[in-house]
Amino acid sequence: MRRALALAVTAALASAGAAHAETWTKIFTMENGASVSFDSDYTYKDRQSGRIVVMQALSKGALGPAAPGKADSVGSVVALDCSSKNMIAMGAYRPNTPLDVKSTWRSDTPKKATGADNEALVAAVCPTAASAPVK
Repeated sequence: MRRALALAVTAALASAGAAHAETWTKIFTMENGASVSFDSDYTYKDRQSGRIVVMQALSKGALGPAAPGKADSVGSVVALDCSSKNMIAMGAYRPNTPLDVKSTWRSDTPKKATGADNEALVAAVCPTAASAPVK
């Protein structure tokens, strides 16, 4: 009984830690009122390409109870080249469709990061790119 209780407590603490590991930063508000945010805990520098990989999400109101990437949200993952200000779409997610990152994204042709939302993403992420973990 004690072992079962200890396992239940450990599992609860582990899942609580994972739920709080996401740090979403709002960077832009769209005309329809939806907010664009990025997850700084997911952001990293891709070792192979040198690009900064960022998960972003759309939300109306607070991000939660499930965070972007969960069953009740819409978003995408992009790879940014801060010096060229371009990006590659790696994958997207929406309700009931999990994130599916294309394995061939590194060979895709980058597109300029145009539009106020993409420009806001570059402006928010690139100044801290040097301190992003490398994966």
